[in-house]
Amino acid sequence: MTTAETHRTIETVWKIEAPRLIAGLARMLRDVGQAEDLAQEALVVALERWPQEGVPDNPGAWLMTTAKRRAIDLLRHDRMRGDKQAAIEYELGPEAMTHAPDQADALDDDIGDDLLRLIFTACHPVLTRDMQVALTLRMLGGLTTPEIARAFLVPEPTVAQRIVRAKRTLAAKQVPFEVPRGEELAPRLTAVLEVVYLIFNEGHTATSGEDWARPALCEEALRLGRVLAGLAPREPEVHGLVALMEIQASRLHARVAADGAPILLLDQDRARWDRLLIRRGLAALERAEKLGGADGEYALQAAIAACHARALHAEDTDWTRIASLYARLAAVAPSPVVELNRAVAVSMAEGPEAGLQRVDALQKERALVGYHLLPSVRGDLLFKLGRRDEARAEFERAASLTANTREAELLRQRAAACVTT
Repeated sequence: MTTAETHRTIETVWKIEAPRLIAGLARMLRDVGQAEDLAQEALVVALERWPQEGVPDNPGAWLMTTAKRRAIDLLRHDRMRGDKQAAIEYELGPEAMTHAPDQADALDDDIGDDLLRLIFTACHPVLTRDMQVALTLRMLGGLTTPEIARAFLVPEPTVAQRIVRAKRTLAAKQVPFEVPRGEELAPRLTAVLEVVYLIFNEGHTATSGEDWARPALCEEALRLGRVLAGLAPREPEVHGLVALMEIQASRLHARVAADGAPILLLDQDRARWDRLLIRRGLAALERAEKLGGADGEYALQAAIAACHARALHAEDTDWTRIASLYARLAAVAPSPVVELNRAVAVSMAEGPEAGLQRVDALQKERALVGYHLLPSVRGDLLFKLGRRDEARAEFERAASLTANTREAELLRQRAAACVTT
């Protein structure tokens, strides 16, 4: 394996293992900032050693072992005292203080609970909503600062500042590493749900890199959503989010061709959609609606996804209902992105000219400046209207704005089709 291949492997392993690694360390240290620092140090060691020694059989366990060694070094230099030292010594056992533990035993059995604790800790009320979401995406989603900035449609320095302030605040306030119970649970659910959904979205359509999707992130978000549904069974929006993720996840295998190229919704082989996940999603949506949450933000999005799931063929899609659902969503959770999606639905229900009028009305929205899907949608509508030169320019602009290699390639292909058609 070449050095470049090893580095790509390390990047992949890191994005998968970082959340578990940070969560496990945070349980031991009761300090999420320190946990992330130790995890990052383990990553640096991997970058130094794996190109020379090879990728270990259990890379996640190797990273945890290395991070625990760093924790021991900190203890020996009196950087942590008292209860923290006792807690880590208990976790590692007496042998670990003299030599490294076996890699196979390095990951903790209750890592799932650790991830949930970490989410609620990062979403503690002492943090602002922006800080909560940015910190959790950074630590549990394994996302880089640029990726989070794209998810929020805000500048990178803004996200970096939020993360730094969040860590400092948690440390200063000595926020406990725990899942809230009783009446403390509900106020923190909103931020947690937003975080989980943003993690899912990053997995569903990666903001950068060479992969169109990152299924591992979707699986992690979906697992966390199911756990949340068990914690708060009477909260309709929890079931709404789970419904949305189940249905969206059902299409993951059909969204990518054998060569990794993206396959858009209307071109997908619906026989490859996971019917079990669809049934689970529809059942979760029914629970949300029975609990009075039919007009919840996530329940409405799940209802839109359900319209696609129920259509056995693309031409069977009830676009009029989808447009109506987007109108309700725009009233509940107004945003330029919702309006852009609504414009697509309107174009399918009423024609491309009607959709283009709505898209053009969004051109001056500050939140959509630099958002590649705006010119992408506009290019599609212009293409359908036969305005090929304008469409090509929009597709090229969209390709220049996305950081995802696969998506950029698809957009450039669409631009080329405007010339050859």
